[in-house]
Amino acid sequence: MALPEYVDVLSQESEMQHNYTLESTNAERYIPKYPGLYTFSKEYFTYHGYIGAVVSAYGIAANLANIIVLTRKKMISSTNTILTWLAVADLMTMLSYLPVSIHFYIMKDPNLEFPSSRNLHWIRFMLFHINFTVVAHTVAIWLTIMLAMWRYFFISHPTGANIICTMKNAKTAILLIYMMSVIICIPNYMITSVQESYYNNKGLNFSSFVYYHFKDSQMTMKKPVLNKFNYWIQAFCIKLIPCVLLTIVTILLIMAMTKAYQRHMRLKPQDRSEHVREHHRTTAMLVIIVGLFLVSELSQGILTLCNIFIEKFYEDVYWPLGDLMDFMALFNNSINFLLFCTMSRHFRDTFVETFCVCWSNGPTHDLVNNVVSTNINDLDVDTNGEDV
Repeated sequence: MALPEYVDVLSQESEMQHNYTLESTNAERYIPKYPGLYTFSKEYFTYHGYIGAVVSAYGIAANLANIIVLTRKKMISSTNTILTWLAVADLMTMLSYLPVSIHFYIMKDPNLEFPSSRNLHWIRFMLFHINFTVVAHTVAIWLTIMLAMWRYFFISHPTGANIICTMKNAKTAILLIYMMSVIICIPNYMITSVQESYYNNKGLNFSSFVYYHFKDSQMTMKKPVLNKFNYWIQAFCIKLIPCVLLTIVTILLIMAMTKAYQRHMRLKPQDRSEHVREHHRTTAMLVIIVGLFLVSELSQGILTLCNIFIEKFYEDVYWPLGDLMDFMALFNNSINFLLFCTMSRHFRDTFVETFCVCWSNGPTHDLVNNVVSTNINDLDVDTNGEDV
C-alpha cells in the first residue's frame, strides 16, 4: 500500500527490498530484529489485498452516499460542508487504493518484491498513488481538526459562532486546507523515482525479464538532507501537530458539551425532547470521528518520529506494520457513513428520502415524507448549520 502511514520514504524500503532479494544473492540478507513481527507482516500481507479491496469498495460507495446526502438542499450548512469535503478526501484515497490493492497485492507477481511491477504504467500509477494519498490524507486530518473546532465554537460560543462559522468562512478554510496540503507534501513528491532493472532467475526454470521499482531520486542522492526533511514534515505537520491540536480541541469540546448539558438541565430540567437528544447525538458523533482519527494518527506519528531517532527502526518496526496501519487508515476513511446513519436522524431520514425511490409510488411514501418532515422540523438546524 502507499498511504503516507508507511510509504512517506518509499524509496528507502524499495531499495532495501531490491538489494536484499533481487540483486544481492551473494550479499548479506536482512535479518529481522523482531522475527514475530516480521512473520506477522508476511502472513497478513497475503490477506491485506482482499481486505483492502473490500474496504475500499465499501468506502467508495459510503463516501459517495455521504456526499450526495450532505449536499441535499435541506442538509446544506457550514458544518455539513466540512463533512462533505472530508468525504471527498476519503473518497479520493479509496479510489486510488482499490486498483493498487488488486494489482500489487491480490495479483502480485510472485517473482517480484512489493512494490515492483513488470508494467511501467502500473509502477508510475503507484508513484502517483503514493503522493496523491499523502495529500488526501493530510487534507482529511486538517479538516477533522477544523470540524472539531467548528463544533466547539457552536457549543461554547454560540453567538460568536454565528459570525465566525459562516458558510463563506467554511468554504475559504476548506480551500486553504486543500491548497496547503498540496504545498506541505512537496518534499514527498521529490524523493522517489522509478528505475528499470532486469530479473534473472538461474534456477530450473530460467527466466529473464524487465521490471520496474522505486529508487531515491537524483535530487535525494545529491541532497540526502531532503529525505530527513521529509521525515520531519511527515512526523510533525501531518502527524504530531494535528494530533496535539485534536487532543486539545477534543478535550475542550467534551468539556463544553458537558457544561452545555448541565446548563440546559438547570434551565429546563424536564426537557427530554427529540431536539435535545439529536443535539447531543450529533456532538457525540463528531467526538467519535475525531477520537478515531486521534487514535490512528497519534500512534503513526510516534512511529514516524522513531524513524528519525532510532537506527533501523524503519526496517525493523515501521515497514512490517505498514499494512496494518493502512487498514487503520482505510477503516477511518470508511466509518463515517455508519456513524452518520447511527447517530444522526436528520442524515438517516434524508438518506431514506434520497435513495429509497422504490417507495415513491406507494402509500408508504406518504408515511416516510411525513416522518421526515416531522423530524426535520423538530431538529435544531441553525442557519449556519450547527447539526448534521
